[in-house]
Amino acid sequence: MSKSASTSTDKNIVDRSKAHRNKAVAKAVKTTRERLQYGQGGSNTFDRDMLEMHISTALHGATIMPLFIILVTGLGVYLTREANLVAWAICALGIHAVALMAVKRADKQELTAITTTRWHNILLAIQIGTGCIWAYVAAYSAPPPLENAYFLFFKGATLLIALAIISMSNFMLPRAAMMTFLPVLTALIIPAATSRSITDIILAAMFVVAMLFFHYLTERLAQSSIKLLSFQSEKDDLIAELEVAKSMSDEARRRAEEANLAKSRFLASMSHELRTPLNAILGFSEVMATEVLGPLNNPLYKEYSSDIHRSGKHLLDLINEILDLSRIEAGRYDLHEETMSLLDLAEDCVGMIQLRARAKNISIAQQFESSLPLVWADEKAIRQVILNLMSNAVKFTPQGGEIMIKVGWTAGGGQYISIKDNGPGIPEEEIPVVLSAFGQGSIAIKSAEQGTGLGLPIVQAILAKHDGQFILKSKLREGTEAIAILPAKRVLQSLPAIEDTQAIQPRKRSFA
Repeated sequence: MSKSASTSTDKNIVDRSKAHRNKAVAKAVKTTRERLQYGQGGSNTFDRDMLEMHISTALHGATIMPLFIILVTGLGVYLTREANLVAWAICALGIHAVALMAVKRADKQELTAITTTRWHNILLAIQIGTGCIWAYVAAYSAPPPLENAYFLFFKGATLLIALAIISMSNFMLPRAAMMTFLPVLTALIIPAATSRSITDIILAAMFVVAMLFFHYLTERLAQSSIKLLSFQSEKDDLIAELEVAKSMSDEARRRAEEANLAKSRFLASMSHELRTPLNAILGFSEVMATEVLGPLNNPLYKEYSSDIHRSGKHLLDLINEILDLSRIEAGRYDLHEETMSLLDLAEDCVGMIQLRARAKNISIAQQFESSLPLVWADEKAIRQVILNLMSNAVKFTPQGGEIMIKVGWTAGGGQYISIKDNGPGIPEEEIPVVLSAFGQGSIAIKSAEQGTGLGLPIVQAILAKHDGQFILKSKLREGTEAIAILPAKRVLQSLPAIEDTQAIQPRKRSFA
């Protein structure tokens, strides 16, 4: 069975594989969040990263130690006049070459959990060998005539500098500095304990203090590196989580848009199928209610026919509004624009709604501009806007109320029509609900006639198609004002007549 995403042609089929994918993604996101919140503790998580950083540092600083060994050898030979340090230099350079070869080989291999531990142990063993080389310097004693303060200073400075170089270049390799200089420390403490010489004791004490200091320093640097790696890992995980969330959001939005578009297209295409049987129901029920073909024997049949006609008309109005809104959402609501007068259209709509207003003893006051230029709009659509707003005003205005209709200019050069009533009004927090599809206010539900809740959304959509604006103002227990605005670019300004001017006489040319 295919688990591919469903297309827009099968929106009614449930894609059961999606739930499993969402569960897996949600589980991965939850695991990541728990790891970010509680952590996994310890530096073992970043052993491979630390080893990679150590390898990179060792390759970039490969020439520092050989230069230092050559410098120490030269100064040592100059002070002692002995060639023993040359052999030491050869051994030191050899162990450094072995360490460099091991680092290069480790750099070429792919580091896994097993190989990381193995290479860590190999490099640590090489560092212990390096410590044995430097232990020779610590244990080296010049001939008695040459054993002076200069040589002791030279040996102490050499060991301290070597300790600094090795500690700084190996702080990303755990325990490397400590394991390297344990042989050196042994070589210093044993002579100091046996000879009880004050110089040997001072040298050993200084080296112990320096070793502890560099150990603390390297531990802090290692912890800082681990923290930086942890932050980097958290950043990568958060980016991955955001990408997953964005992907899920985009997919959900795409599916919602496709489902909404499919719904709108379906409803828009059902116009003929729904209206045809309803028209038949309305026509036959009206014929029966008016007894065109003869009287009905039972008077209840006439009452039932009237109920059927009234219910069918209500259902047809509801279907018409739903289909109008669906056509607009589906992009199949085309405007048939022409020149029209907003004043004349408003007067026609007032005449159409006057009968309903008189039934509730509602007075309709008009405040129209004396003259307004024509506008470029769809007359049928604008008529629907005005009738929807006026029907709402009549519906929600109590017995003996008043409705004020204004038509005029806007401050931006456009034209507007305002319909204001003195009904119960709408609470401010319910205005967004009223402007949404099928939305109705609490007071309207209790006190007014039942409606579909689609009148105002259709008004908004039609005005948006005309690049216009709809404003709804309301105060509780004071009334509601609905304003429909057409932009200035739809107003057809008439050009002034061109005054008659005298014809310009052609200039006579003279030829020499």
